Amino acid sequence: MRHGETTWSSDGRHTSTSDIPLTDRGRERALRLPGMLAGTKFGAVFTSPLQRARDTCRIAGYGDVAVVENNLQEWNYGEAEGKTTQEMRAIYGPQWSVWRSPLVNGETLEHVGERADAVIARSLAAVPGEGAVALFAHAHILRILAARWIGLPPSAGALLALETGSVSVLAFERETRVISKWNL
Repeated sequence: MRHGETTWSSDGRHTSTSDIPLTDRGRERALRLPGMLAGTKFGAVFTSPLQRARDTCRIAGYGDVAVVENNLQEWNYGEAEGKTTQEMRAIYGPQWSVWRSPLVNGETLEHVGERADAVIARSLAAVPGEGAVALFAHAHILRILAARWIGLPPSAGALLALETGSVSVLAFERETRVISKWNL
């Protein structure tokens, strides 16, 4: 589950380490999650340490059982934090992209991929055999995690748009890892 809207997500600002709260609209979207998740039993629930993810988790009804997973923290954008893509392009040129450009004082895409792999390993270990795990986090880390789940490089997360307050399902089709639902 991606957290609900914040003022920065609605403005298109890169938000990683800044602990921005949900907007009223973000809380309203999070209130839809219990209905969307009804009937799903989770063997484990993990959340990013940031309040926008923790609050979405709590509103969805899982705050009492959620465990903070630091690897679910959003990609550290370094100097791009709080800036829009347009502002970064004004500094570095029209080709700048969070997916393709170095992030000064930030985290590499490869490192975020390693964190995503660690979340996948922890999730699989939490429910050996069968079972569902809920992850409450942020757009880029979840996009990268989905790419890694299906065996693609972290950069393939660029191909997976993800809305605030959305639900996606990563699953198995027999032994093959698949994205069974995306951006609901």
